[in-house]
Amino acid sequence: MRGPVTVVRGRPVLDVVIPVYNEEADLERCVRRLHDHLARTFPYGFRITIADNASTDRTPDLAAYLDESIEEVTAVRLEQKGRGRALRTVWSLSEAPVLAYMDVDLSTDLKALLPLVAPLISGHSDLAIGSRLSRSSRVVRGPKREFISRAYNLILRGSLAARFSDAQCGFKAIRKDVAERLLPLVEDTGWFFDTEMLVLAERAGLRIHEVPVDWVDDPNSTVHIVRTATEDLRGVWRVGRALATGALPLDRVRRPFGDDPRDRELSGVPRGLARQLVGFCVVGALSTLVYLLLYSLFRMGTGPQVANALALLLSALGNTAANRRLTFGVRGRDRAMRHQAQGLVVFGIGLVLTSGSLAALDAVPGTAAHGTELAVLIAANLAATVLRFLLFRAWVFPSDSGATTDHDPRTDR
Repeated sequence: MRGPVTVVRGRPVLDVVIPVYNEEADLERCVRRLHDHLARTFPYGFRITIADNASTDRTPDLAAYLDESIEEVTAVRLEQKGRGRALRTVWSLSEAPVLAYMDVDLSTDLKALLPLVAPLISGHSDLAIGSRLSRSSRVVRGPKREFISRAYNLILRGSLAARFSDAQCGFKAIRKDVAERLLPLVEDTGWFFDTEMLVLAERAGLRIHEVPVDWVDDPNSTVHIVRTATEDLRGVWRVGRALATGALPLDRVRRPFGDDPRDRELSGVPRGLARQLVGFCVVGALSTLVYLLLYSLFRMGTGPQVANALALLLSALGNTAANRRLTFGVRGRDRAMRHQAQGLVVFGIGLVLTSGSLAALDAVPGTAAHGTELAVLIAANLAATVLRFLLFRAWVFPSDSGATTDHDPRTDR
């Protein structure tokens, strides 16, 4: 269970990784400044690990010199480039219970380091990130980088439903026990590594702590903005597709630590009701739009009753499949046909309500406009939606049905 880290004599509590590539100009100054700050302010043992990503200048020699001259500094040489590769390698080998990293330019004020790792040491959070986009952050950088950073985070929110505020700030930390479960799922070895790790952690229900930071842009940064942005967008597409198809086994890390109050069974409080309602409403809104488009399409070549039946049948099949996976978390093909058959029964109830509404409208003297038909159908679908959710929850996808779901049985009380 997640709890405070165990302090072991002779073993560092914190391992701060500095990934570098051809940083001979800044490396020694950065490491000595960081070491001095940690020696004065950090109350536990620490280590600074220089992860050299196949540098071709004097960086390896400087890293080796710092390794020899400062007890708490270690140098690791990698023969391939990639910040994500460097972090994965060093974090996987480290024995420290809290792992962090920061950029070599130290753009982030080091006073935020202890607030960053404190929730991980206490057991409150699983990951922690510095945020330059928090209201209380103090940031100095040009308009170009500001625009790119905010645009990228808007893309993450819109495409991957990310809720964390700043994916790109080079100032992050993670608990070792969390990293052991999470890192095997992260594919990227470059700059998108951070974003992918955070998205998967958030989707798995892990707690991400955000710290407002003071940040000053490094005008001599060697990051290639266009190439990095292109690779990030490719990563967004890859991760989004994997999440949509259920290809990522997030059950390996889904809330594996600590006493989560959402796992407690309380009398009169159904399990997962709030999450299921949100998922059902989202799926319902999308399927209603599909239904109305199909109805309008079929209506051009047939009568209202036939158009309604065809549109409702097709949208119901998609609605049942989407609710099965997204709302009620049922995975795999087991009972898929049975669930679709039960969904068709629910569809029949919706058909009766909507067809009856159309029949009542047809009984009114005069010819109803197409807009009036749509309004009546929307009202009938809203009435059927409430009944549909109750039937889905109690009959089609009951929590005790034995179906394979995303719920981790180890968390049951």
